[in-house]
Amino acid sequence: MHDGRELELNVVALPSEQSEDPRIALLRLERRVERERRARLEAEAIAEGGTRALHEKQRQLKLLQTIATAANESSSIADTLRFALKEICAFAGWSLGHVYEVSRGDHELLPTAIWHAADEAMAGVFRDATLLTPLPRGVGLPGRVLATGAPAWLTDVTDATNFPRAQVAAASGLRAGFAFPVMVGREVAAVMEFFTSETREPDNALLALMAQIGTQLGRVIERKRAEERLVHDASHDPLTGLPNRALLLDRLNYAIARRRRDEDFQFALLFVDLDRFKLVNDSLGHAAGDVLLIEVGRRLQAALRQEDLAARPVAGAASSPHTLARLGGDEFIVLIEELAHPSDAVRIGERLIETLARPITVDGQEVYATASVGVATSTAEHAAAEDILRDADLAMYRAKSSGRGRIEIYDHGLHEVAISRLKLESDIRRAVREHEFTLHYQPIVALESREVVGFEALVRWQRSPQELVYPDRFIAVAEETGLIVFIGLWVLREACRTAARWQRAFPRPQPLTMSINLSPRQFQQPDLVEQVRAIVTEAGVAPETVHLEVTEGVTIDDPERTIRIIEELRAFGVGVGIDDFGTGYSSLSYIHRLPLDVLKIDRSFVLGMDASGEGRQIVRTIMDLAQNLDIDVIAEGAEQASHVDQLQAMGCHFGQGYFFSRPVEAAAAEALLAQGPFK
Repeated sequence: MHDGRELELNVVALPSEQSEDPRIALLRLERRVERERRARLEAEAIAEGGTRALHEKQRQLKLLQTIATAANESSSIADTLRFALKEICAFAGWSLGHVYEVSRGDHELLPTAIWHAADEAMAGVFRDATLLTPLPRGVGLPGRVLATGAPAWLTDVTDATNFPRAQVAAASGLRAGFAFPVMVGREVAAVMEFFTSETREPDNALLALMAQIGTQLGRVIERKRAEERLVHDASHDPLTGLPNRALLLDRLNYAIARRRRDEDFQFALLFVDLDRFKLVNDSLGHAAGDVLLIEVGRRLQAALRQEDLAARPVAGAASSPHTLARLGGDEFIVLIEELAHPSDAVRIGERLIETLARPITVDGQEVYATASVGVATSTAEHAAAEDILRDADLAMYRAKSSGRGRIEIYDHGLHEVAISRLKLESDIRRAVREHEFTLHYQPIVALESREVVGFEALVRWQRSPQELVYPDRFIAVAEETGLIVFIGLWVLREACRTAARWQRAFPRPQPLTMSINLSPRQFQQPDLVEQVRAIVTEAGVAPETVHLEVTEGVTIDDPERTIRIIEELRAFGVGVGIDDFGTGYSSLSYIHRLPLDVLKIDRSFVLGMDASGEGRQIVRTIMDLAQNLDIDVIAEGAEQASHVDQLQAMGCHFGQGYFFSRPVEAAAAEALLAQGPFK
């Protein structure tokens, strides 16, 4: 039975079903199915997009957390930034990252040694150029970031008008680049730049993330700065336990004030600086350097306790007649009070040098920690502690310049020397920046055929059109300041380019060689081999025609590292020799272990052959040593026909000197090649 309502509904529906065309019904059904399908696809797309967004967000959060954790655990700002470079490159898939630091005054960016490179061969040449490229505010990609305080992007740095390193970037295969600031409050503390080998359009999401990281790293730098201020404000050095600079200056000012009140009161300041301490840090690591500093502090303290000072404090007094402080790095200061005579300060300095003569064992290796000592006394009136500290520093510098491991006493002439040296350092920095250096070339001659077989590249400084400065006037300062690294890289690159050009212009069965000097600072660079490979490859010169020369002192500072570096260079094909052999401190007990190609006899021995039989015997001994080790010999200083005749008689095959030619400019060297063998 159906009630009336059901019957009414059925009656209404039946006519509709009966009247609808089946094709229309099918069309309506297909449309409904299509709407449902589109709705389902949209829902799936939304879900998939949400999943991708969630995944990307998780990646970003993980990067932020990883960098934050490493920053909190690190004791070094440089290490934190280096770690961040590596993580960002991995996250973004970019190959190269570098940190510029902001100079004092916030007007310029200075390159740092903080790098990350997925491909060292690609990075080497670009890194060298960057190290020579400080950037003013607004200049280049990092300079724009410094000026705006905001991240920036370049789709192709090689096509950018405001990118000073565009040419070297192109040569290194770099294209896209971005940079962002590390912010301490509103201050840009550093700029991190990144590059990849592909052109890429700006990624705003990535730049936004980098801005967050820049703020995060800025907080780390701010915290580290606060910690450093706390350490500086403390009264003692945290490493050695000795009084630090602040406490030393306090006691020194007290001594100066006492001297004003009592003319009979005398005191002296000894500035003790370790010789070659950087080599320990570079070869054995900073932890080993710390061990050495701790032991040096202990020995100096013990020597001062044992020293029978000329004047002791009043019996029962709590004060000490001396203060030993660590000024920073490898610098120690001794303040001696109650001094009977200035000569006592020299005697105490000699005792300090003597106590360091015994070797110190660091990580199982014996290290000799010699020191240079500068002395300043209260006989010269000083207005403040910094004045006498400066004088002692100047005296120490003279001691170091005069051969190290010795004592010098301050005199007024040292002040003028210091001013002159500072000006020279400033001029050298300008010369590096303005490309004022040039190369001269001295031929290396086969003594039998008198044919030029190669050249030695020698750096000169064209200080002005009228003034050509020779290395003996600037190399020492460049070495001490580290500028020699930049000069040396330029010399290596320019000499290799010249060698490649001459080899093409003057082809011969045995291609011309090019000998290039490496300074001690250069040889200590951790990426020396990579630098040489990149520069030689870029120049297109055959590696076996490039000969690198080092001094004997370089070879003995860290023999094991020296052997490894030379083996790596020779594996690449580059030859290695010792320059000025016989004048340094090499040990014949280990020289045979060095995989050398050439020994260069110092010119003083060749010049001495005419003066005495001893000079001839020294040259003959070096010749015998080289022959036993199967090493070529080049004799420098061949200035007379008699020198050449004697060298040939001893079996020496190669020589260079004024008898053949002085070092000359490239054009003159090409003329020598064109004229053929010397007659």
